[in-house]
Amino acid sequence: MFVKITAKRQVTFPARVLEALGVKPGDRIELEEGPDGFVLRARHVDRTRLAPLRGKLRRGIGTFDLEAFRNKPHDRTLRD
Repeated sequence: MFVKITAKRQVTFPARVLEALGVKPGDRIELEEGPDGFVLRARHVDRTRLAPLRGKLRRGIGTFDLEAFRNKPHDRTLRD
């Protein structure tokens, strides 16, 4: 199976691949390099874990850069 890479280096996976991974909008796909190439792993967003925060966070007070937080190196044992 082949996928095309656009000029912006974006890739569109066939629907059946995404269905097999069980990913939905908002989920992430992790690429892990191994000795034989790369392995795809689905990283699902468990929205139930976010529910307890509803109503506790106030909009417009302070800033939090979610993308910077996601890109920081973390201990792999702490990941979902």
